[in-house]
Amino acid sequence: MHRIGFACMYRHPGHSESLKELEVIERAFNPRSTTLRWLNSVSQEAAREKLNGIIEHNLAAQLRLLEYVGTLPNELHMLRLSSDLLPFYSHPEASDFYRQTEVRDVIEKGFAQIGDRARALGIRLSLHPGQYCVLGSDKPQVVENSLAEFEYHADMIRMMGFGRQFQDFKCNVHIAGRLGVDGIRTVWPRLSQEARNCITFENEEKTYGVDDCLQLSDLAPVVLDIHHCWINEERYIDPHDLRVARIIDSWRGVRPAMHYSQPPESLIERGFSPKQKLEMPTLLQHVSKRDLYSHSKRMWNHWTNLYAREFLDRFDMMFEAKDKNLAALDYYTDYLADSVDA
Repeated sequence: MHRIGFACMYRHPGHSESLKELEVIERAFNPRSTTLRWLNSVSQEAAREKLNGIIEHNLAAQLRLLEYVGTLPNELHMLRLSSDLLPFYSHPEASDFYRQTEVRDVIEKGFAQIGDRARALGIRLSLHPGQYCVLGSDKPQVVENSLAEFEYHADMIRMMGFGRQFQDFKCNVHIAGRLGVDGIRTVWPRLSQEARNCITFENEEKTYGVDDCLQLSDLAPVVLDIHHCWINEERYIDPHDLRVARIIDSWRGVRPAMHYSQPPESLIERGFSPKQKLEMPTLLQHVSKRDLYSHSKRMWNHWTNLYAREFLDRFDMMFEAKDKNLAALDYYTDYLADSVDA
Protein backbone atom coordinates (compact mmCIF):
# COMPACT_ATOMS: atom_id res chain seq x y z
CA MET A 1 0.00 0.00 0.00
CA HIS A 2 1.31 3.42 -0.91
CA ARG A 3 1.14 6.33 1.49
CA ILE A 4 1.07 10.08 0.98
CA GLY A 5 1.79 12.47 3.81
CA PHE A 6 2.23 16.08 4.84
CA ALA A 7 4.85 18.06 6.69
CA CYS A 8 4.79 19.32 10.25
CA MET A 9 1.77 21.61 10.51
CA TYR A 10 -2.00 21.22 10.65
CA ARG A 11 -4.32 23.42 8.61
CA HIS A 12 -8.02 23.46 9.46
CA PRO A 13 -10.55 23.52 6.60
CA GLY A 14 -12.20 26.58 8.14
CA HIS A 15 -15.60 26.42 6.51
CA SER A 16 -17.48 28.45 9.12
CA GLU A 17 -15.04 29.48 11.84
CA SER A 18 -13.75 33.00 12.26
CA LEU A 19 -10.05 33.70 11.78
CA LYS A 20 -9.60 33.87 15.55
CA GLU A 21 -11.39 30.54 16.02
CA LEU A 22 -9.20 28.97 13.33
CA GLU A 23 -6.06 30.17 15.08
CA VAL A 24 -7.22 28.60 18.34
CA ILE A 25 -7.98 25.27 16.64
CA GLU A 26 -4.68 25.13 14.75
CA ARG A 27 -2.66 26.19 17.79
CA ALA A 28 -3.68 22.98 19.56
CA PHE A 29 -2.05 20.87 16.81
CA ASN A 30 1.02 22.96 15.97
CA PRO A 31 4.26 23.64 17.86
CA ARG A 32 5.15 26.86 19.62
CA SER A 33 8.59 28.44 19.94
CA THR A 34 10.41 31.46 21.29
CA THR A 35 13.60 33.36 20.61
CA LEU A 36 16.98 33.14 22.28
CA ARG A 37 16.94 36.93 22.59
CA TRP A 38 13.75 36.80 24.68
CA LEU A 39 15.09 34.00 26.88
CA ASN A 40 18.24 36.01 27.54
CA SER A 41 16.20 39.10 28.39
CA VAL A 42 14.41 37.53 31.38
CA SER A 43 15.46 35.79 34.55
CA GLN A 44 16.73 32.23 34.42
CA GLU A 45 13.63 31.10 36.29
CA ALA A 46 11.29 32.80 33.80
CA ALA A 47 13.24 31.37 30.86
CA ARG A 48 13.02 27.83 32.24
CA GLU A 49 9.30 28.22 32.94
CA LYS A 50 8.75 29.40 29.37
CA LEU A 51 10.72 26.50 27.89
CA ASN A 52 8.92 23.97 30.07
CA GLY A 53 5.56 25.32 28.91
CA ILE A 54 6.57 25.22 25.24
CA ILE A 55 7.89 21.66 25.48
CA GLU A 56 4.75 20.38 27.23
CA HIS A 57 2.57 22.07 24.61
CA ASN A 58 4.64 20.79 21.68
CA LEU A 59 4.66 17.16 22.82
CA ALA A 60 0.90 17.24 23.42
CA ALA A 61 0.34 18.95 20.05
CA GLN A 62 2.25 16.24 18.20
CA LEU A 63 0.13 13.57 19.89
CA ARG A 64 -3.03 15.40 18.80
CA LEU A 65 -1.66 15.61 15.27
CA LEU A 66 -0.98 11.88 15.26
CA GLU A 67 -4.52 11.19 16.44
CA TYR A 68 -5.83 13.36 13.60
CA VAL A 69 -3.72 11.48 11.04
CA GLY A 70 -5.02 8.25 12.54
CA THR A 71 -8.57 9.26 11.57
CA LEU A 72 -7.59 9.57 7.90
CA PRO A 73 -7.63 6.75 5.34
CA ASN A 74 -4.67 4.38 5.68
CA GLU A 75 -3.13 5.80 2.49
CA LEU A 76 -2.69 9.11 4.37
CA HIS A 77 -0.88 7.61 7.38
CA MET A 78 2.39 9.46 6.80
CA LEU A 79 3.64 12.50 8.72
CA ARG A 80 6.75 14.62 9.03
CA LEU A 81 7.17 15.76 12.62
CA SER A 82 8.32 19.29 13.39
CA SER A 83 11.99 19.92 14.12
CA ASP A 84 11.02 22.67 16.58
CA LEU A 85 9.67 20.53 19.40
CA LEU A 86 12.59 21.21 21.77
CA PRO A 87 13.70 24.83 21.28
CA PHE A 88 17.48 25.38 21.20
CA TYR A 89 18.18 21.76 22.14
CA SER A 90 21.47 21.75 20.23
CA HIS A 91 22.49 25.26 21.36
CA PRO A 92 25.20 25.44 24.04
CA GLU A 93 23.23 28.01 26.05
CA ALA A 94 20.38 25.52 26.55
CA SER A 95 22.46 22.44 27.33
CA ASP A 96 22.20 22.79 31.13
CA PHE A 97 18.42 23.11 30.90
CA TYR A 98 18.04 19.93 28.88
CA ARG A 99 20.34 18.00 31.24
CA GLN A 100 17.97 18.53 34.18
CA THR A 101 16.50 15.25 35.39
CA GLU A 102 12.94 16.57 35.52
CA VAL A 103 13.20 17.93 31.97
CA ARG A 104 14.67 14.67 30.67
CA ASP A 105 11.84 12.74 32.31
CA VAL A 106 9.20 14.89 30.61
CA ILE A 107 10.68 14.72 27.13
CA GLU A 108 11.56 11.03 27.27
CA LYS A 109 8.04 10.15 28.39
CA GLY A 110 6.51 12.46 25.77
CA PHE A 111 8.52 11.10 22.86
CA ALA A 112 7.93 7.51 23.97
CA GLN A 113 4.19 8.20 23.81
CA ILE A 114 4.54 9.70 20.32
CA GLY A 115 6.48 6.68 19.08
CA ASP A 116 4.08 4.19 20.64
CA ARG A 117 1.05 5.98 19.19
CA ALA A 118 2.56 6.21 15.71
CA ARG A 119 3.29 2.49 15.71
CA ALA A 120 -0.20 1.65 16.98
CA LEU A 121 -1.81 3.77 14.25
CA GLY A 122 0.53 2.57 11.50
CA ILE A 123 1.82 6.06 10.71
CA ARG A 124 5.12 6.41 8.86
CA LEU A 125 7.11 9.21 10.53
CA SER A 126 10.01 11.37 9.41
CA LEU A 127 12.02 14.47 10.33
CA HIS A 128 13.84 17.01 8.18
CA PRO A 129 16.53 19.19 9.80
CA GLY A 130 16.52 22.72 8.40
CA GLN A 131 18.77 24.55 6.00
CA TYR A 132 21.42 25.28 8.65
CA CYS A 133 22.28 21.59 8.97
CA VAL A 134 25.20 21.62 6.52
CA LEU A 135 27.22 18.47 7.06
CA GLY A 136 29.32 19.08 3.95
CA SER A 137 30.50 22.56 4.93
CA ASP A 138 34.14 23.58 4.57
CA LYS A 139 33.86 25.58 7.82
CA PRO A 140 34.71 23.43 10.89
CA GLN A 141 32.38 25.28 13.26
CA VAL A 142 29.46 24.92 10.84
CA VAL A 143 30.17 21.18 10.67
CA GLU A 144 30.22 20.93 14.49
CA ASN A 145 26.94 22.83 14.77
CA SER A 146 25.41 20.69 12.02
CA LEU A 147 26.45 17.45 13.70
CA ALA A 148 24.91 18.69 16.95
CA GLU A 149 21.70 19.61 15.14
CA PHE A 150 21.44 16.26 13.39
CA GLU A 151 22.11 14.41 16.64
CA TYR A 152 19.31 16.44 18.23
CA HIS A 153 17.01 14.85 15.67
CA ALA A 154 18.61 11.47 16.37
CA ASP A 155 17.86 11.95 20.07
CA MET A 156 14.18 12.56 19.31
CA ILE A 157 14.15 9.47 17.10
CA ARG A 158 15.85 7.41 19.81
CA MET A 159 13.37 8.55 22.47
CA MET A 160 10.48 7.55 20.18
CA GLY A 161 11.90 4.03 20.04
CA PHE A 162 13.20 4.24 16.48
CA GLY A 163 16.69 4.28 15.01
CA ARG A 164 17.26 0.69 16.06
CA GLN A 165 17.48 -0.67 12.54
CA PHE A 166 18.01 0.56 9.00
CA GLN A 167 15.29 3.02 7.98
CA ASP A 168 12.74 2.32 10.67
CA PHE A 169 12.55 6.14 10.61
CA LYS A 170 13.54 8.68 7.94
CA CYS A 171 15.58 11.78 8.82
CA ASN A 172 16.26 13.68 5.65
CA VAL A 173 18.96 16.22 4.74
CA HIS A 174 20.39 17.86 1.66
CA ILE A 175 24.07 17.27 0.92
CA ALA A 176 24.81 21.03 1.10
CA GLY A 177 28.13 22.76 1.71
CA ARG A 178 31.22 23.37 -0.39
CA LEU A 179 32.76 19.97 0.38
CA GLY A 180 29.61 18.14 -0.76
CA VAL A 181 29.85 14.37 -1.07
CA ASP A 182 33.45 14.26 0.20
CA GLY A 183 32.46 16.28 3.26
CA ILE A 184 29.63 13.90 4.05
CA ARG A 185 31.97 10.90 3.84
CA THR A 186 34.42 12.64 6.18
CA VAL A 187 31.82 13.25 8.92
CA TRP A 188 29.99 9.94 8.45
CA PRO A 189 31.95 8.02 11.16
CA ARG A 190 31.09 10.75 13.66
CA LEU A 191 27.34 10.20 13.36
CA SER A 192 25.70 7.99 15.98
CA GLN A 193 24.42 4.57 14.92
CA GLU A 194 20.84 5.83 15.21
CA ALA A 195 21.68 8.76 12.95
CA ARG A 196 23.29 6.50 10.35
CA ASN A 197 20.30 4.15 10.49
CA CYS A 198 17.86 6.97 9.72
CA ILE A 199 19.64 9.53 7.54
CA THR A 200 18.61 10.01 3.92
CA PHE A 201 19.98 12.39 1.27
CA GLU A 202 17.63 14.43 -0.91
CA ASN A 203 18.47 16.04 -4.22
CA GLU A 204 18.05 19.80 -4.32
CA GLU A 205 17.26 22.31 -7.01
CA LYS A 206 20.51 24.25 -7.27
CA THR A 207 23.76 22.38 -6.64
CA TYR A 208 23.54 18.77 -5.54
CA GLY A 209 21.18 16.80 -7.75
CA VAL A 210 20.13 13.19 -8.10
CA ASP A 211 23.50 12.06 -9.46
CA ASP A 212 25.32 13.56 -6.46
CA CYS A 213 23.00 11.84 -4.00
CA LEU A 214 23.51 8.53 -5.76
CA GLN A 215 27.23 8.85 -5.01
CA LEU A 216 26.26 8.34 -1.36
CA SER A 217 23.83 5.47 -1.92
CA ASP A 218 26.30 3.01 -0.40
CA LEU A 219 25.92 4.90 2.88
CA ALA A 220 22.25 5.88 2.94
CA PRO A 221 19.05 5.94 0.86
CA VAL A 222 18.30 8.66 -1.67
CA VAL A 223 15.08 10.65 -1.37
CA LEU A 224 13.94 11.66 -4.83
CA ASP A 225 12.36 15.12 -4.93
CA ILE A 226 10.76 15.34 -8.36
CA HIS A 227 10.15 19.10 -8.09
CA HIS A 228 13.79 19.80 -7.25
CA CYS A 229 14.91 17.43 -10.00
CA TRP A 230 12.70 19.22 -12.55
CA ILE A 231 14.28 22.57 -11.66
CA ASN A 232 17.85 21.26 -11.46
CA GLU A 233 17.78 19.30 -14.72
CA GLU A 234 15.15 21.49 -16.45
CA ARG A 235 13.09 18.45 -17.36
CA TYR A 236 10.90 15.89 -15.61
CA ILE A 237 12.72 12.73 -14.63
CA ASP A 238 11.11 9.73 -16.30
CA PRO A 239 9.43 7.49 -13.69
CA HIS A 240 11.33 4.58 -15.24
CA ASP A 241 14.68 6.33 -15.60
CA LEU A 242 17.48 3.92 -14.67
CA ARG A 243 18.42 6.27 -11.84
CA VAL A 244 14.99 5.72 -10.26
CA ALA A 245 15.78 2.00 -10.05
CA ARG A 246 19.09 2.85 -8.36
CA ILE A 247 17.27 5.10 -5.89
CA ILE A 248 14.91 2.25 -5.03
CA ASP A 249 17.90 -0.08 -4.56
CA SER A 250 19.46 2.40 -2.12
CA TRP A 251 16.58 1.66 0.29
CA ARG A 252 17.69 -1.99 0.58
CA GLY A 253 14.22 -3.49 0.61
CA VAL A 254 12.48 -0.73 2.63
CA ARG A 255 9.70 1.04 0.72
CA PRO A 256 11.27 4.26 -0.63
CA ALA A 257 10.01 7.71 0.30
CA MET A 258 10.05 10.64 -2.10
CA HIS A 259 9.02 14.30 -2.04
CA TYR A 260 6.52 16.12 -4.20
CA SER A 261 5.76 19.81 -4.57
CA GLN A 262 4.70 22.26 -7.26
CA PRO A 263 5.68 25.84 -8.10
CA PRO A 264 3.38 28.61 -6.83
CA GLU A 265 -0.14 29.20 -8.15
CA SER A 266 0.98 32.66 -9.32
CA LEU A 267 1.93 30.95 -12.59
CA ILE A 268 -1.78 30.81 -13.39
CA GLU A 269 -1.77 34.62 -13.47
CA ARG A 270 1.10 34.39 -15.97
CA GLY A 271 -1.12 32.42 -18.31
CA PHE A 272 -0.14 28.85 -17.42
CA SER A 273 -3.17 26.57 -17.29
CA PRO A 274 -3.65 24.04 -14.46
CA LYS A 275 -4.08 21.41 -17.19
CA GLN A 276 -0.86 22.37 -18.97
CA LYS A 277 2.48 20.59 -18.68
CA LEU A 278 4.95 23.09 -17.22
CA GLU A 279 7.85 23.11 -19.66
CA MET A 280 10.95 24.79 -18.27
CA PRO A 281 12.09 26.62 -21.47
CA THR A 282 8.68 28.27 -21.79
CA LEU A 283 8.47 29.12 -18.10
CA LEU A 284 11.89 30.80 -18.12
CA GLN A 285 10.67 33.22 -20.77
CA HIS A 286 8.26 34.60 -18.14
CA VAL A 287 9.81 33.99 -14.71
CA SER A 288 13.24 33.39 -13.21
CA LYS A 289 14.15 29.93 -12.00
CA ARG A 290 14.23 31.24 -8.44
CA ASP A 291 10.51 32.03 -8.74
CA LEU A 292 9.91 28.28 -9.07
CA TYR A 293 11.65 27.30 -5.83
CA SER A 294 8.82 28.12 -3.41
CA HIS A 295 5.98 25.69 -2.85
CA SER A 296 2.37 26.07 -3.91
CA LYS A 297 -0.55 26.08 -1.48
CA ARG A 298 -2.25 23.10 -3.09
CA MET A 299 -1.37 20.70 -5.89
CA TRP A 300 -2.97 22.87 -8.55
CA ASN A 301 -1.42 21.51 -11.77
CA HIS A 302 -3.32 18.51 -13.11
CA TRP A 303 -0.63 17.31 -15.52
CA THR A 304 2.00 17.23 -12.77
CA ASN A 305 -0.37 15.42 -10.43
CA LEU A 306 -0.86 12.64 -12.96
CA TYR A 307 2.90 12.50 -13.49
CA ALA A 308 3.55 12.19 -9.74
CA ARG A 309 0.99 9.41 -9.47
CA GLU A 310 3.17 7.28 -11.75
CA PHE A 311 5.66 6.86 -8.89
CA LEU A 312 3.19 5.67 -6.26
CA ASP A 313 3.37 2.01 -7.23
CA ARG A 314 6.92 2.01 -5.84
CA PHE A 315 7.20 5.02 -3.47
CA ASP A 316 5.52 6.64 -0.50
CA MET A 317 5.26 10.37 -1.12
CA MET A 318 5.68 13.34 1.21
CA PHE A 319 3.74 16.38 0.01
CA GLU A 320 5.47 19.71 0.56
CA ALA A 321 2.74 22.31 0.19
CA LYS A 322 1.84 25.39 2.20
CA ASP A 323 -1.65 24.10 2.95
CA LYS A 324 -0.13 20.92 4.44
CA ASN A 325 -2.76 18.28 5.24
CA LEU A 326 -5.38 20.00 3.08
CA ALA A 327 -3.22 19.60 -0.02
CA ALA A 328 -2.69 15.90 0.70
CA LEU A 329 -6.41 15.39 1.34
CA ASP A 330 -7.32 17.08 -1.95
CA TYR A 331 -4.87 14.92 -3.86
CA TYR A 332 -6.15 11.73 -2.22
CA THR A 333 -9.76 12.64 -3.06
CA ASP A 334 -9.07 13.73 -6.63
CA TYR A 335 -6.43 11.22 -7.73
CA LEU A 336 -6.35 8.20 -5.44
CA ALA A 337 -9.63 7.49 -3.67
CA ASP A 338 -11.38 5.91 -6.68
CA SER A 339 -8.46 3.56 -7.38
CA VAL A 340 -8.29 2.58 -3.70
CA ASP A 341 -12.03 1.87 -3.57
CA ALA A 342 -11.78 -0.19 -6.76
